[in-house]
Amino acid sequence: MRIPAWAEDELVLAGALVVRNGWRELRTHSPEVQELSELLRSLPLHKAEELALPGFRSPDSVSRKTSDFSTNHSLYGGKGTRCGKPTRLMIQAFTEREAEMLQAAEALKEAIATGELHLIPPQPGEVDEAGMSAIEGRLLARRALARERDPKLRALKIKHVRSQGGPLQCETCAFDFARTYGELGDGYIEVHHVTPLYVSGARETRLDDLACLCANCHRMCHRNRPGESWRTPASLRELMRKPPQPAAH
Repeated sequence: MRIPAWAEDELVLAGALVVRNGWRELRTHSPEVQELSELLRSLPLHKAEELALPGFRSPDSVSRKTSDFSTNHSLYGGKGTRCGKPTRLMIQAFTEREAEMLQAAEALKEAIATGELHLIPPQPGEVDEAGMSAIEGRLLARRALARERDPKLRALKIKHVRSQGGPLQCETCAFDFARTYGELGDGYIEVHHVTPLYVSGARETRLDDLACLCANCHRMCHRNRPGESWRTPASLRELMRKPPQPAAH
């Protein structure tokens, strides 16, 4: 059995370490590398037999990964180390939106430190059909999806929308389950966090943090593509307004 490739969550934490070090690599015996090595081995991402492999996320491997980040950044003047596409995409993400990615790293560290992420089982949709997760990682998506599926929160959001007197419909495409399916669809809608939880912080979810979406739009908001974050309902609406691109042959 080979040591598994670095997951996005692990790359987020390693990237944040390098960014805070001025985009310079860190050596094996650095206290920060030692600490990150221990943290990575605690993430609820890999199987027990993978965690037991010699060298799994060892300080040496963490130091090498910081070298990948440092030497493949545009500011580096020498020859970069060989690294895979996920690492290059993470470098791009930290370069283009450093503050947001650092927030994601802090949210991940806090959720691990409190033990919260160890209590949440894997959620449908945290990875796509190809096994990919959002650029911020699957564990933050796991936490968000678990909260979105909280029946009490969903019921409160639906009650609030209905109290406003408007129809219970998708906020992106205006699909109305009751209008299409009659009594069967009455009262049905899905809820979605408008802002990723690592941006909004660990505060209690407010009803304004949630949007009502049909199943299709909800899936598209969470659908993962290499190097991308999840989409807000507003950004998905803008995407839908764009003319369709001709299919590649």
